[in-house]
Amino acid sequence: MNNIKANIENLTSLWQTASEPFNSYFKEPYFNYSFIKHSDWPNRLWFDQEVTNETVLLAKEKMASISKNLIIPYWDIYNDDSFKIIEKNGFSLKFEQIGMFLKRNQLYEELNNIHLKKVTTEKDAKLWSILFSKSFGYHLHPSILNSLPKNADFYIAYHLHEAIGTGILYTTNRISGIHAVGIIPEHRRKGYAEQIMKILINQSINMNSELITLQSSNMGKGLYLKLGFEEQFIMKNYALD
Repeated sequence: MNNIKANIENLTSLWQTASEPFNSYFKEPYFNYSFIKHSDWPNRLWFDQEVTNETVLLAKEKMASISKNLIIPYWDIYNDDSFKIIEKNGFSLKFEQIGMFLKRNQLYEELNNIHLKKVTTEKDAKLWSILFSKSFGYHLHPSILNSLPKNADFYIAYHLHEAIGTGILYTTNRISGIHAVGIIPEHRRKGYAEQIMKILINQSINMNSELITLQSSNMGKGLYLKLGFEEQFIMKNYALD
């Protein structure tokens, strides 16, 4: 359970960290939420305890006052069907992810055809935002990248001199979370995502991280299993109908 908690805390801490410079992170008695105008990400509302009908209704009321476009993540770690409470209150499942973790101290061999460039300028931030949108289908405002702390590294992936994808390495308490590894459509199925992952895993090992975590789509799960990751939990992501 500790590894599961570390995975979830790394993810939610990233949402919080991205939102705080815009005064867009809020903590309520039963849930937290991040909402940045003119951006689709992070824009999440998450519960820090098992959901009840009362807390879901409170969340729904809050969303009605700020934005109906917040995504509500639900991690199935309570060994029950409490997600059905969310579904009964007007929310539909938008997509699922799989929480995964890796413990590794042996470096992967890296190929020379891919390199990562850390986002350090406004021009980099704009390019990263474009690549992210092409890869995932939703928008992250470039200003978010210019306001993050040192433990949040956003990378542009290049094949030779062409930008082909994105990645994030976010470290909290010796936990390295790998996020937003995406390849733009015209460069998929060429092994680039695997090379990006190996570079980020190696960086995490060199930083003496105790644990490496991520949240995978069903499509990406096979790659992460191949790299040694293990499954932890299912994360259901809901949107208000």
